[in-house]
Amino acid sequence: MHSFINQKRPFTESIFRKSASIKSCSVLQKKLNCGDTVNLNDEPVLVISSVLKDFLRNIQGNLFTASLYDKWLDVIDQGNEQEKITSTQRHLDQLPRANVIFMRYLFGCLHNIEQHSSSNQMTAYNLSLCISPSILCLSNSGSSENFSKQISFIQFLMENCLKIFGEDITSLFGESSVSSDNSDITDITDNSEKFSAL
Repeated sequence: MHSFINQKRPFTESIFRKSASIKSCSVLQKKLNCGDTVNLNDEPVLVISSVLKDFLRNIQGNLFTASLYDKWLDVIDQGNEQEKITSTQRHLDQLPRANVIFMRYLFGCLHNIEQHSSSNQMTAYNLSLCISPSILCLSNSGSSENFSKQISFIQFLMENCLKIFGEDITSLFGESSVSSDNSDITDITDNSEKFSAL
């Protein structure tokens, strides 16, 4: 799904913000969970992005891990940009390797979407507003201050992802999207195998 969105649909207006049909999302989730072959070209992109958000939201302990929740939010209160980056990288070292690898793919995809914000209206702030509740949240942290910090931190990650995760995250999926046509996806299978190998 990351590959599909990154390579073929980063131009979609309001991706990750617009809601999709609950029924369609449920059907796609069932196919994926059963291991059925799924041709994502046959699925509406908003359904794919909604299912991806749901997957992220249901990662046990969340992608950033609940034990580090306060530390992530504290990054925003650090001094200058470099201090924030250094603090973020220090916390990343405390995460399971699988989480960090997944984050690199996720933020590589989000970075590509943000690069097309003139077409899709999804700036780093808009994306962080939509994605933060799915990847950085605690059930008992519903204060407006915490939510504001979550958004600010994810926006900071997006705006500095090349410095934090490495500039190669822009090529994790192979060739970046250059058009919004419906042509077949190339290199997704190869890159998925590379991801599994990691």
